[in-house]
Amino acid sequence: MDGVDHIEHTDSTDNRVGNTDGTGDTRRALGGFLRARRGRVAPEHVGLAGGRRRRVRGLRREELAQLAGISVDYYVRLEQGRATQPSPEVLDALAGALGLDTAERRHLATLADARRGPAPRARVSPLLQRVLDSMTHFPAFVTNHRLDVVAWNGLGSELTGGLDDPERRDRNNARYLFLDPASRQLFPEWEDRAAESVGQLQVAAGRYPDDAELASLITQLSVHSAEFRRIWDSGEVEMCAAGRKRLRHPVAGLLTLDFETLHVPAAPGETGLVVHVFSAEEGSEEAAALTRLAGTVGSEVRSR
Repeated sequence: MDGVDHIEHTDSTDNRVGNTDGTGDTRRALGGFLRARRGRVAPEHVGLAGGRRRRVRGLRREELAQLAGISVDYYVRLEQGRATQPSPEVLDALAGALGLDTAERRHLATLADARRGPAPRARVSPLLQRVLDSMTHFPAFVTNHRLDVVAWNGLGSELTGGLDDPERRDRNNARYLFLDPASRQLFPEWEDRAAESVGQLQVAAGRYPDDAELASLITQLSVHSAEFRRIWDSGEVEMCAAGRKRLRHPVAGLLTLDFETLHVPAAPGETGLVVHVFSAEEGSEEAAALTRLAGTVGSEVRSR
């Protein structure tokens, strides 16, 4: 048991400052994700004894292997990057033992697939610009897989901190969140938005491990933000979805808005760009506030 504990301790340093686990080395990315996921599973929740004497956070390797019905040796090699391309059956067993949700299962399958291609080079088409331009009362902006904001409308710029002015607001959402204190004023639930952005970068890093720009971004954030490192090390993943968000505008005040994400494919079966659209229920105070705000900004779409 001591040998296993020692291996787990030395491997746990893979995600430290400057190390972009999940970009470049696909086998290590898979191992890093498995390691992070088993670290969050409480032994007593899966019928195992816990206790204060445990030196490993979450499940031990042999415990996860037993729960998944695979050999300990194979699992150790898998986590250390010495075994490649596990079968769908093995992945399903590991996902079940770890209690992964749909997004996490998809991410696990992506990390195990060695046939990942280059990152998409999606462009903002004239049609997409026209759509954004027509939404004068709906704040909207467009991001790529690196969370670069590549297009927006006037109301979207005003609502999210001033995208029109690169001196005022970084046009990468992750850098803005972690390196600009103004983001904490814009987003009252800053921790949720921060975790969301890191989860999306985890997914992108898994899908496009050879994206040098993405790797550089992750390294930059790891070096300059302890909070980014902490969230990244947790291995959480997240897909773009829909729901509600609160934003604080200096004039309109605190707004609770619905949001939807629309996917624009760069190629068949591949998401290139994501359109983020905010709205408010008709007749609500938020809808009135958006209408007033729309009257103060131009509707012309600007793209980077």
